[in-house]
Amino acid sequence: MKRFSSKVAIVTGGGSGIGKEVAARLVAEGASVVITGRDAAKLEKAAAQIDPTGTNVRTLAADISQPATAQALVALATAEFGGVDILINNAGIFNPKPFLEVGEQEYDGFVDIILKGKFFMAQAAAKAMQQRGGGAIVQTGSLWAIQAIGATPSAAYSAANAGVHALTRNLAIELAASNIRINTVAPAVVETPVYNTFMDKDQVAAVLPTFNAFHPLGRNGQPADVAEAMLFLASEQASWITGTLLPVDGGVTAGRI
Repeated sequence: MKRFSSKVAIVTGGGSGIGKEVAARLVAEGASVVITGRDAAKLEKAAAQIDPTGTNVRTLAADISQPATAQALVALATAEFGGVDILINNAGIFNPKPFLEVGEQEYDGFVDIILKGKFFMAQAAAKAMQQRGGGAIVQTGSLWAIQAIGATPSAAYSAANAGVHALTRNLAIELAASNIRINTVAPAVVETPVYNTFMDKDQVAAVLPTFNAFHPLGRNGQPADVAEAMLFLASEQASWITGTLLPVDGGVTAGRI
């Protein structure tokens, strides 16, 4: 029996990086998955890699900061696969910039995508999970919401993710009676395409290796490192765990070496 047999999952930010890795592993372990992101072409390419048969994956290109997107994702998952059991609340953006230079539009972008998006996606999914007798929500938070990193000034990003961390504890209490668990992982530097959104290819190749030594375990994270933690929290193996924040950070929060 596969760990996620007959389960239906929604994965936001599922076109690349951590989201794509989680979606692929969910399908490999028996789940049906709906992935979302803004880029339709990237989603279709990811879907073909996640499930070449196309049987157990569907896509929806949309803006997660709009609550209507969350409702549409739940409607699609329900129409195609019968409901929602798991939400991987993963979509986000990252772009370090000094606090004194951040404008209102940039601030709104972080809050709308990271916090508002996760809030209303969790709400829509929880309503669907209630119809199935329960479910599991796993969110992507951030190490930057736990401690500040001078090399990557990220006040608005960090504040939005701190909201995600607080949301985790509040929803754990509110949704416990519905048998809905919610937990959040807080990654450190993970090598995903997010860095290509504010650096060119050569810059990424030069800068990312400089962060290996930032982690006590000596290397940056890979999408699989975070995906494994998220899959555990989404599974029945974690049936007595809710409201937790799990750093997946190569030891950064433990201290300095």
